[in-house]
Amino acid sequence: MQVRFKAARIACASVLASSLAVAASFAHAAAPTAYVTTENAGVGVIDLDSLSLSKTWDVGKDGPRGLSLNKDGTRLYVANKATSDLSEIDTSTGKVVRRVKVGKNPEFVRVFGGYVYVTYEPGENGGPPKPGEPEKDDDDPNSPPAEIAIVDMKTMKVTHSVKSGHETEGVEFSPDGKLILVTNEGDDTVSVYRVGTGKPVREVKLDKGSRPRGIKGSPDGKHYVVTLENANKFVVLDGKSLKTVKTVDTKTGPYGVSFDPSGKRLLVAASRDKTLQIFDGSTYEHMQDVPVGQRCWHFSFTPDGSKLLLACGRSNAVYVLDGSDYKEVKQIGDLPLAWGIVTYPPSAGSIVGR
Repeated sequence: MQVRFKAARIACASVLASSLAVAASFAHAAAPTAYVTTENAGVGVIDLDSLSLSKTWDVGKDGPRGLSLNKDGTRLYVANKATSDLSEIDTSTGKVVRRVKVGKNPEFVRVFGGYVYVTYEPGENGGPPKPGEPEKDDDDPNSPPAEIAIVDMKTMKVTHSVKSGHETEGVEFSPDGKLILVTNEGDDTVSVYRVGTGKPVREVKLDKGSRPRGIKGSPDGKHYVVTLENANKFVVLDGKSLKTVKTVDTKTGPYGVSFDPSGKRLLVAASRDKTLQIFDGSTYEHMQDVPVGQRCWHFSFTPDGSKLLLACGRSNAVYVLDGSDYKEVKQIGDLPLAWGIVTYPPSAGSIVGR
């Protein structure tokens, strides 16, 4: 009897220890956190309770840009321009645990259905422009087209790559999860592929020279909104036919786009005008303009929706706005060339799905 009791006690202790280990492994992801890639200083970690930069993960001179989290927030996937790879970071330690070569100039990253989708641009040359210089339009029609690498999250291997247009930028998925839509700056198109196989479905041509960049599906699945950086507009595409149903004027250089957590408002980052624009989420009528920093490409709401965080690259900071009236709350500095931002728990933003 005593032997059985000791065995049972040992078994219970083992189960308890295992449970505590699992709980500990997820504890770091429980606190609201924002992750910011900076092209010059690694990945910034923002404590969303105190709205302060708690630490910076030095990933060397990789030039991190696009980023996306796994479902439970334990792994952060980052595209690194200098090393042409995708790194997997343990968010409990900030250490890179695995890497996979993707291709030259990897940029936008989205996690979806057990895979990481990474755009890369073999034809792009050179680094980012110096302060004061305009963003480059690298649209040589004779250069190799961009591609989308599909990485299996279990094996951290590229299963296959899909050839896209020139300078593939934004990535979005259809509401049923069967299609992937990408914007091609250099070709002024939106390309549509089958998720999984990467088989081309169709191509949507937009105005020549308009440079489509950001893309976001509406919460009701009826529309896709595509920002046109050089045309200073966004277009609203029908969710099924992909025909243009509306074109709306914006300030200069619209890029990042997202609906707010309620779906009632659409936000557009007009990066060249240093303005965040607010539109009605149903009619797309203009509502409000908010002054922000320089080169604010991407943004995210906090998980509770009370704040909005904008990564402003040329201001080397994240601007924090009130999530309801969009008044500035504070600026979080020491984030040189901030590129993108995501949160855990996930919330609405220009990189993640709504």
